[in-house]
Amino acid sequence: MTATTSRPVGKRLTLGSFLGSGFLWLYALIAIAPLVLMVLNSFRTMPEMAKSPLGLPLEPSLTSYQKAWITADFQTYFFNSIFVTVASVLLSTAVSLLAAYAFARTKSRIFTLLEGTFLSGLMLPVYLAILPLFFLLDSLGMVSNLWSLILVYAALGIPFSTFVLTGFFRQLPIELDEAAKLDGAGSFTTFLRVHLPLVRPAIATVIVFRFVPVWNDFFYPLILIRDQKAYTLPVGITRFFGEYQTDWATLFAGLTLATIPLVVLFLLATKQIVSGLTAGMSK
Repeated sequence: MTATTSRPVGKRLTLGSFLGSGFLWLYALIAIAPLVLMVLNSFRTMPEMAKSPLGLPLEPSLTSYQKAWITADFQTYFFNSIFVTVASVLLSTAVSLLAAYAFARTKSRIFTLLEGTFLSGLMLPVYLAILPLFFLLDSLGMVSNLWSLILVYAALGIPFSTFVLTGFFRQLPIELDEAAKLDGAGSFTTFLRVHLPLVRPAIATVIVFRFVPVWNDFFYPLILIRDQKAYTLPVGITRFFGEYQTDWATLFAGLTLATIPLVVLFLLATKQIVSGLTAGMSK
């Protein structure tokens, strides 16, 4: 009786897994198709695209990339975005790691109040504070300065990063702290050598979730940056589109260059999350 009832269940589970996997693969192909088309067209010439918009590059050329990178000053926007995004994400992650560790490992009313203050930043509509923020940065002489964007993005990322990291730190057993204390390790050494390697999945998650919105943000660079040499990619691409709106090959080359860091980040983050989980399980 048990065998006859278990077989249909197994078949249904196998069929459901097959249909689910097929649907996910179909969705992935639909999502990737525009990116593949963008990359292929970036290697084509305008006559080829006019003759066959969806065709393959018959004579692949890097002319459009050279034009976008050098002539259109795309390299300036690219490196500005790299500097702002990496610096702001690293700064917010470092501050959030220290704050989350203190909140998770310290039981005190003061720290509970501080944690609530940190997390209240998740509920504040930050765009409503753009006027006082602009006047503050202007009074400090930081308008059109990339460090103004770095400080703003880092401050905006701390509440979310602290929230995620605090949850991961609280899941670690307290016995780890006791064992490290018996070995003579202080609080900072315990944090650096014991806890930090175990929360690598959380760190990778925070970095990805902060990198993408900062890299794609258009609002703050538009308001806080006036100098064209300090434009980041989202603002620079609007100028780029205005100058090369009829040169589709160059446009596709610029969009491909802007997409490469995100693809590389997701690949590296996926590997780190998997390695962090397996390392934590083995320990």
